[in-house]
Parts: sequence; structure tokens; C-alpha cells
Amino acid sequence: MGSLRRSTSNRHRKKGTAVKMTRTPSSLPPPPPLPPINAIVGGTGKSKKRRGGVCLWTRFDRTGFMEVVGCDKSTIIERSSVSAKDLRTGFSHSSKILAREKAIVLNLEVIKAVITPEEVMLLDSLRPEVLTLIDRLKHHFPRKDGPENAMQASSLGDQEGGEEGLENKLPFEFQVLEIALEVVCSFVDSNVVDLEKQAWSILDELTKKVTNENLKDLRSLKSSLTILLARVQKVRDEIEHFLDDKEDMEDLYLTRKCIQNQQTEAPSNSIVPQSKGRSASMVTEEDDVDDMEMLLEAYFMQLEGMRNKILMMKEHIDGAEAYVKILQNSRRNGLIHLMMMVNIGNYAITAGTVVVNLFGMNTPIGLYSTPDIFGYVVWAVVALCIVLFIVTLGYAKRKKLLD
Repeated sequence: MGSLRRSTSNRHRKKGTAVKMTRTPSSLPPPPPLPPINAIVGGTGKSKKRRGGVCLWTRFDRTGFMEVVGCDKSTIIERSSVSAKDLRTGFSHSSKILAREKAIVLNLEVIKAVITPEEVMLLDSLRPEVLTLIDRLKHHFPRKDGPENAMQASSLGDQEGGEEGLENKLPFEFQVLEIALEVVCSFVDSNVVDLEKQAWSILDELTKKVTNENLKDLRSLKSSLTILLARVQKVRDEIEHFLDDKEDMEDLYLTRKCIQNQQTEAPSNSIVPQSKGRSASMVTEEDDVDDMEMLLEAYFMQLEGMRNKILMMKEHIDGAEAYVKILQNSRRNGLIHLMMMVNIGNYAITAGTVVVNLFGMNTPIGLYSTPDIFGYVVWAVVALCIVLFIVTLGYAKRKKLLD
């Protein structure tokens, strides 16, 4: 119900469209670059003893430079200015987005990253999904090396800053978050499509013939859908949390907070420029929140569509299970009907057997001397069995014990 409070223009957006909203003020200086990773990894004495196990991290900055380094938790804490509790809380849950003062702790499915205004640190970079994210980052942030490329980039930046009609790029953290959400949504969507194909195949086989193998496959499919639904629900709820809370959404704008800290620390030259800068930041602040809201809204709608698709498949599976139960009950009722008929027949035959056993005793009676009496007795016993069978069957039908 949280999405009902949002603008209607965002709701009619297509699920597959990528959001490229750009309103970052170009006149503000970029944040200062972070020191090299090797400068933090080193250390002697007690700091080395306090460091935990070294993990493989992939560092990717806004200039397109990438390196794979081995860092421990203390290195990431010092570099991103987050606490150990933030890393433990963010990476312990299946899906979590934590916005802090200088970094975003991101954990979406198998993508675990720490995003700063200048770089992103990716954990478990050998996973296929993380490799896909790295390829997308390489394509989105081409490497800027050499003086010619640097001069071209600076000239293009000056032209974009001077012309009012041109749009600027989103902040680095927004772009990384958008690419990560796109990779996660495509990964989850591929899982949904695979399970959907498997579900239709199993349901088709189940309608033709109910076997133990088909029932086992159906149970396994339902378990997989339940797990996938929980994963999609957690990512969707995490995005919905930011959509419903404007302050948390503002905390995702790390570049603006970094620039505001620089302006606060810098000495004020005059009062007028400060008031102008403050008014400009107030104007762009609401626009930036709207940009982030539209970005998150697009992927929220994608996840909502995947969730509805999974729920629809679960409904089909529940319908198939109900059909199987009805079919099994019908067969069970048929077996019970057959057992009732057999029991009634056994009762009638048992009554005839009692008569035969009475004649089989060595008790002398006058019927033994009657000629051709055997045939009459046999037919009389058969008639007795038939009469008992019909009478008992009629009684069972009268009491509605049988159809």
C-alpha cells in the first residue's frame, strides 16, 4: 500500500525502462579522491593483530580504474568510514541497504558492496552475478587514462557546466546503485522465468497422469517458489522502505553530504555567496530526492511484477494440488465402494456355507433318503445367497452407504 502514496506518473512507467534522471548541480566541486588502497592495507604492530581474515575485494572507482585486492574488515572500515556493526548488520541479512554518512552498505542477493562517492568495493567478485555487475560497471564507466582523455573530459565538463539546457549525470553512488538493482532484477527475473517453464511442464504432466515422480517434482517446485518469493519480497520491502521514508532516501545522496561537509569546513569568504549556495542546494535537494524516488520506483515495479508472477504460479500449483486431492478422494471412494460390494458378497456366500456345513454333519435325517434331493438343496442354497446379497445391498443403498 506504500506505492499508493506516490505520484501517478511514476506508476505508469514501463517495467523494463531504465531510469536516467540527472539533476546534480555541476557547479559544485567533486569530492576529494580517496587514498590508494595499498596505503591502508599496510600497518604494523597491534593493528595487524586486530585485523580479521583477509577477503578478496574488487575496487572500482568513478574514473573506471579497477583492481582486485585482499582487504580485511578493518581496512574497509577505515576506508569507508562505517562501523563494524554496519558491515555485520548489512552483510548478515539476505537483502539490506544501509545509508551512512560517507558510504552505503549494499547487500542485494549475492551482491555485497560498500559504495562511497568515489568508489565501490565489491565482495565475492568471482560469483557470476558479481562478474556481471563488474562488466556493467566497466561499460558504464569507461577507463579515463592519458592526458588527452583527461583534457577531453575536462572540456566536456566545462561545456556541460556552461550550457543550461544540457543534463548532467547522476552521482556516482546513484549510478552504481541503479546498475546493482538492474543486475539483481535481471538475475531474479531469469530465475522466475526458469521456474515458470518448469512449473508449466510439471503441471502439464500432472494433468495427464498422476505419478509419484510428478508429485515429488511438484513439491520440489513449490519449495523453490516459496524460497524465491521470500527473496523477491525482501528486496522489494527494502526498496519500499526507502520509498516510504524521504529522510532515508536523502541519506543515499552521499555526494551532496560530502560537498556540504566541504563547504562547512571551508572558510566563508562572504555572506552573499553562502546564501546563494544554500538556496541552490535547497532547490536541488528536493529534485535529487525525486530522482532517487523515480529510480527506486522503476525497480520496485519490476520486483512487484515478479512477485505477482510467482504468486500466480503458486495459485496454479495450489489448484493442481486440489485437483490431485479430488482425484485421489474419488479413487478412494471407488475402492471403498468396491470393498463394500465384496463384503456383502462374502456375507451372502458365508450364509450359504453355513447351510452346506449343516448338511455335512453326520446327523441322520430323512432328506438323505429322498431321491434327487442334492440338486434341490444346491439351488436352494444359491437362491438364499442371491436373496441375502440383494437384501443387504438394498439396505445399504437405502441408508445411503452406497451410491
